[in-house]
Amino acid sequence: MSSKESILAAIQKNKPDLLPLPEHPEFPVEGDLVERYKSSIKSNGGEALEVSDPAEIRDYLELHFQDSQMILSLSEVVKGNYDIALAEDPHDLEHVELAILEGEWGVAENAAIWLPEESLKHRALPFIAQHLIVLLKKDRLLGNMHEVYQSINVSDSGYGVFIAGPSKTADIEQSLVIGAHGPRSMTVFLLD
Repeated sequence: MSSKESILAAIQKNKPDLLPLPEHPEFPVEGDLVERYKSSIKSNGGEALEVSDPAEIRDYLELHFQDSQMILSLSEVVKGNYDIALAEDPHDLEHVELAILEGEWGVAENAAIWLPEESLKHRALPFIAQHLIVLLKKDRLLGNMHEVYQSINVSDSGYGVFIAGPSKTADIEQSLVIGAHGPRSMTVFLLD
């Protein structure tokens, strides 16, 4: 028997019995999830707005992005002026000024929004756009990350990402810079 086989046999012989995983502790979040989410995203440098009608989102776009040359929307609620099907390669997205996405789950405690790969088309999209708008239904807000991880199966898609605000860094002279290496702004529209 080789030394490798001897070591592997000793490991197999002394392998402990499998034990069940521990129970997930519960950390309930109390209070108004919408207000807590709005506070959290503000702390992260973003903004959350409650809307009851998609026309309010279109009015916001008209006011803030009327001169934008490239608005890419992956939402049926609000249309953009660029078709994602034209972007065969993520490099084709380098001039996207505004990306409009739909979030699957939101987290009130830290403002994170879960975006699975199938809702992104290109993984680079939420990071390469100059500005980011995410639409999220209020009933998809959960209190904390523990609740979200119980609601999603991260192995369902090959990729997913939590986004909790615009890009930021404080590496340069310990000064916070928003939009240093990704979206300069993030606005979340909370829909009924």
